[in-house]
Parts: sequence; structure tokens; C-alpha cells
Amino acid sequence: MLVVAVVAVVLALSGGTGTETGDAAPAAAAARFDAGRAWAELRREVALGPRPAGSPASRRLAERLRAALPNGRFEPLGPQHPGLRNVVGHLPGVAPAIAVTAHYDTKDLPGFVGANDGAGGTAGVLEIARALRNVKGLPAIRFVLFDGEESPDDNADFYTTGLRGSRPYARRHAKQTRAMILLDFIAEKGAMRIPRESSSNLELWSRLRAAARKIGTQTTFPDEVSGGVIDDHTPFLKRGVPAIDLIDFTFKCWHKSCDDMSAVSARSLDLAGETVTQMLLDIRQ
Repeated sequence: MLVVAVVAVVLALSGGTGTETGDAAPAAAAARFDAGRAWAELRREVALGPRPAGSPASRRLAERLRAALPNGRFEPLGPQHPGLRNVVGHLPGVAPAIAVTAHYDTKDLPGFVGANDGAGGTAGVLEIARALRNVKGLPAIRFVLFDGEESPDDNADFYTTGLRGSRPYARRHAKQTRAMILLDFIAEKGAMRIPRESSSNLELWSRLRAAARKIGTQTTFPDEVSGGVIDDHTPFLKRGVPAIDLIDFTFKCWHKSCDDMSAVSARSLDLAGETVTQMLLDIRQ
């Protein structure tokens, strides 16, 4: 992703302090998202080592992700990106679909394993899919794990060199998509705070915060706005699809080797995963 503005605009009318003890574990009645399973998935992905788009490690991971998603399949990105493929699953329901998404590639840097930037979001999507697999009355949901989010050329325009999976997916499927939720930096260790990224759809973000209030995770999603980010939600916004990006861009290990298991926590993954799960359950009401 590319940061458009790095200075947070703090509204902070009701966001809380964001201390480590600010949000306890989500209420037991809402504990559908299995943090242990999600954490184990995150660890498995990191154990593969660097996973840049098209690499043998990335392709091995994609095979396992396809098997784990409900009705999983590959969707090639097209001749301009040979060998790259999104991994897509779905749960049936009333159309148009809600897309719950992340990217599964890592930045092509020596030793970079992307525990938060790649593995966290992917693990979150897999566990949300498992948690909702047998729930009746949901809208149609697509679980999309994008390949090639990271740009292979930092000297070129990010929107045209990165987002290699989300741009063609949005082009093909925007008309069948009612909303898009992107899980990006959702597992960092410590007092994780995810404000609304400024380009993210306000109404959809309000639904997320309502779910957070319901299960007691509102400190994680404060009433604040951060600078804009060009990310996998951007192609959807450009095509008129309401989309939000769950990203805490204060993460200090962005594209650094310290984005390893020491930088992430099961607690943070649980807070984000439970909130998105509750949001999706609320949409059926």
C-alpha cells in the first residue's frame, strides 16, 4: 500500500485511550472467531519465510488457502501477470456479495516474512470464513485473498505496479459486489488502534464501529480518522463500491525485517477478527 497522507486527523470524540488494557477479549457470547486457530495459521504462514508474489513459497501457500476457504478456487490475474492468482472462496446468500479480503503476498525484501503485513490479514479472513460457514441468513460473502499487492518497483507509480490482484478483481466483479472489507494491518502487538483510513466509506465504517461497541472492542476502532492510503480497497472505491481498510499505519515495522512473530499478537488478531465477524452477522439483521 502507499500512504497518501501521513498525519492523522484526530477527531477523538469517543475513542478511548487505546491502552493495552483498554479492550478486554471480546464478550464470550461473541467469541465465534477462534483466535487460537487464526494465530496458528499466522504462524504457519510466517514459517514459510518470504512469500513474494509468484515465488514457490507463495504458490504453496495459495494451494493451502484454496483448500481452507469454502468453495475455494483460483482466479488468475491475466496475461499481464502470468503465474499470479487470487484465491477466492464464497458462501451463498442474497446477492450482491460482500467481499472480505486481504493480500497473501509479502514485499520482496531479503528476509521479510510479513507477520502483520500479509499473514495477519490472511489468517483473519480464513478464520472469519470458518466462523460463518454454517450461519444461515447471511448475504452472499466472497472471501478474496489477493496476490501481488506489493509493488515490485518502488520507483514507479504504486497504483499501476502494485495492487495487481485487486485491480483486475474489482474490474471483473465490482457490479456484483455491494461492499468490500479489507483486513491489512490487524495483528500488531500492543495497544492496537485502527482509526478510519480517510478514504474508507463512512457508512460502512460506522457499521464496523457499531459492531465493536456491541462486543466491547470499541477502543481498537476509535472515532478518529487517519491519513489516506492507496491499498487493495482503492480499486473498489474507484468503481463506486463502498469499501473500508482496516490498517494501523503507525506500525513501526512496515516493510522491515522486524515484521516477524515478535511484532504480532493473538489478542490483536482476535479483536479485529471478532469485530468483523460481528459486523457481518449484523448485516443480516
